[in-house]
Parts: sequence; C-alpha cells; structure tokens
Amino acid sequence: MQVFAYAVGGWLVLVGAAGIVRSHHLVHTVVSLSVAQAGTYVFLLAVGFQWTAVAPVFSTRTETHRAVVDPVVQAMTLTDIVVSATVTALLLALAVQIQKRHGTVDPDELRALKG
Repeated sequence: MQVFAYAVGGWLVLVGAAGIVRSHHLVHTVVSLSVAQAGTYVFLLAVGFQWTAVAPVFSTRTETHRAVVDPVVQAMTLTDIVVSATVTALLLALAVQIQKRHGTVDPDELRALKG
C-alpha cells in the first residue's frame, strides 16, 4: 500500500511539473503548482503511515504498548496545505494584476515587454 502511495505522490509531482513547464497561461501554471504540491501531501502521509498504528491520542485508559502514528508528519502535512493555499492565493492575485497591467497572462508575451 505504501508503494502505491509513493507512486501516486510521484506521479502528481511529475504531472504538476510537466504542467508548469508546458503552460502558456499563468493561471494554468498556478494550478499545476497546486497539483505538484498535492503530491507532496501524499508523500508526507505515506512516510507517516503505519498499518497497525493508532492515532496518537493518549489517556489513562489507552494501552501504552501499542504503536502510534507519528504526529509530526501529520502536522507537517497540515502546514504544507496551509502554505500551499497561501502561495496559490498570492500567485493568483499576481496573475490578476499582471492581466490588468499588461493585458495578457501568457508568459511568452510578457517576455517581449522587457525591451
């Protein structure tokens, strides 16, 4: 099961990277970056996954000798999601401003503006 998760994560990162390289629209580039970042979520969750482990919730009634899932990996995944949402919002706002100022979101046409 973990090999499948690693394969899916790798596939998402590759598809996102290919989308970034082949993009001719800034919004498409941002969406491709989001797809690649989703691959990192799958990677992180695959690293922390254990078949027989339980959630790391401790109390006086729980068994102390049972394996638990590493909560640091889950926290890193949540942090990755928050950072991804922030970066996506920032990049989409930049794309909107570029559209307003230059009338295009094609990176090839924006290079021609350099002079």
